[in-house]
Amino acid sequence: MCAHPARFVAAAPTGYRPFMPRSRQPRPQATLASIAAELKISRTTVSNAYNRPDQLSAELREQILEVAKRRGYAGPDPMARSLRTRRAGAVGVLLTEALSYSFRDPAAMSFLSGLSESCEAAGEGLLLIPAGPDRDEEEAAQVVHGAAVDGFVVYSVPSDDPYLAAVLERNLPLVVCDQPRGIASAPLVGIDDRGAMRGLAEHLIGLGHHRIGVLCMRLGRDRRDGVVDTARFESDRFHVQHERILGVQEALRAAGIDPASLTVVERYAHTAEDGASGAAQALAADPAITALMCTTDVLALGALAWARSAGLEVPGQLSITGFDGIGEALREGVTTVRQPQEEKGRRTGALLMAAPSHSGVATVETLPTELLIGQTTGVHDETSIYAE
Repeated sequence: MCAHPARFVAAAPTGYRPFMPRSRQPRPQATLASIAAELKISRTTVSNAYNRPDQLSAELREQILEVAKRRGYAGPDPMARSLRTRRAGAVGVLLTEALSYSFRDPAAMSFLSGLSESCEAAGEGLLLIPAGPDRDEEEAAQVVHGAAVDGFVVYSVPSDDPYLAAVLERNLPLVVCDQPRGIASAPLVGIDDRGAMRGLAEHLIGLGHHRIGVLCMRLGRDRRDGVVDTARFESDRFHVQHERILGVQEALRAAGIDPASLTVVERYAHTAEDGASGAAQALAADPAITALMCTTDVLALGALAWARSAGLEVPGQLSITGFDGIGEALREGVTTVRQPQEEKGRRTGALLMAAPSHSGVATVETLPTELLIGQTTGVHDETSIYAE
């Protein structure tokens, strides 16, 4: 008698074939060499089909591409190509705001549109690098030093931004738009911010406005919303905003008006909602204000919406001005300064493509602006001063 326990084995049905798992080994990846071996041609010839098609006959190139398609070969590795040529084929754009801002702010979008035209013509792509006011030095260094780019465009970044410091360490071709000023050997494209704002203030003074307020974008990297004191104004980290306020002060001084009478309100974020709250704060700080000068059209549109909701007549009781000349402001009839944002982008890109290195004499290109008188400014009437 068998001492081992019985084992029951089910009989296989007729025609049964045991399951054999398919091989999970991936198909060997096609390469230049494997394509060349199949066609019995050189690797250089296969490479030319992608990189120098003029060197091959149309028939041979078509044959190469057909075999490559059949074998799932997409073409030479761009990373390997960049290592050989030491070119990444992209331009890094350093922005002072979050990435979403670039697709929301009309002025920034216009600049990027112009820049992309120059880059496209040169066969370069764009890599957007949002700096933002709340980033630290370690994060900045990692992002900037890891960016595969051939050069940098610095778009309206404050002088103390850690991303800017990391960009300068790369020692690649560099062009600045708007700010910061004074980077040795870096070409700069911008406008006369002080002169443009001074002309706008002179327009208001000529209409009889002597009590003027300014609503500006942030003056420092730290988060602040409120009335600007002397110490805050003199920090001078954001050149563009600082220059525009100086332009107003110069116009007041030239007209015999004490610049100390100027109320300046700062907003950390740049939205129409911030324009509305900033306008309310400016008028609360000085109810005698008869003209509010906003350093951007976005802020001006918010201020205009607030004035209407508060029951103020514009320009009867309060004149409002903007800056930039964006489409929405022009449609609303805002008195503003139009600056050539797309041309800024085109010129910035052209200068970068022409820059052989991060050395030499810096070029400064100052583009013209245009004062556009709309329906939001009018003659000041002493009887229409806004007061609670």
